[in-house]
Amino acid sequence: ITFLPPYTRPVNTVYQNYALFPHMTVRQNVSFGLEMLKRPKVEIANTVDEVLNLVRMEELGDRQTSDISGGQQQRVALARALAPKPKVLLLDESLSALDYKLRQDMQIELKRLQHETGITFVFVTHDQEEALTMSDRMAVINEGRVLQVGTPSEIYNFPTERFVAEFIGDSNFLEGQVTEQNETHVRVQFTSASVVDLPSNQAFLSAKNVTVAVRPEQATLTSATEQATLQGIVKSMVYFGTHTHYVVELDSGDEFTVHLQNLRGHELHYENGNRIGVKLDPAAMQILKD
Repeated sequence: ITFLPPYTRPVNTVYQNYALFPHMTVRQNVSFGLEMLKRPKVEIANTVDEVLNLVRMEELGDRQTSDISGGQQQRVALARALAPKPKVLLLDESLSALDYKLRQDMQIELKRLQHETGITFVFVTHDQEEALTMSDRMAVINEGRVLQVGTPSEIYNFPTERFVAEFIGDSNFLEGQVTEQNETHVRVQFTSASVVDLPSNQAFLSAKNVTVAVRPEQATLTSATEQATLQGIVKSMVYFGTHTHYVVELDSGDEFTVHLQNLRGHELHYENGNRIGVKLDPAAMQILKD
């Protein structure tokens, strides 16, 4: 494909600003690419009907693009890009101009379109949550170097490097030393003096000093009198509706973030200044390469 002229490549693009023709109707925008390819008029009409129906814009075909909403303009841009039936569709930050609720709706819509058409979508985004939501497979790239490739679940739950753990979602980082290793586990002692046994199949032991990542939702808070992996003081708490965001100042002086889901009838009541314990499941802790 490298040696093909751009206009002959089976690749279309949906841009951040949509780049619709303001002097054309919705239908004329969608048919433009097909006309440039000199497709038969009957084929053009049928294809336009098909893709407008696919993006649920069939009733607005005669509207000017300046008279429709941002979300509808997004759908027109998608329909125009899909009409020639490309093998690959490039989406360049194409949801970033939408408000939060509309962006969520369009994420679901794009997933539906991708599965219905079977076309490969290459989606560029700097929104980590959007990357997790949209992708079947994703790549994390930093300074031109591919750090990790995998499914959203693999990237989120098993980050291999600190940059990946920081860039995709929130993470806590615990510094420690490997004190024992065998076929079943790796024993790590943290600077707080706590000791945990982690599965050996995830260890990258090029050195004795290791960094362990823990997602905030994988930790729980307990009474300071109960057995816990870490101990500390509640420094701050913020209620987000679905969950409460706690920041705990550990005895080591480090800060540790915990996201507790707010379940009706099972509310927890920890206040700023309370001494508490942080319980960690070894299965949810990830040793990082760096």
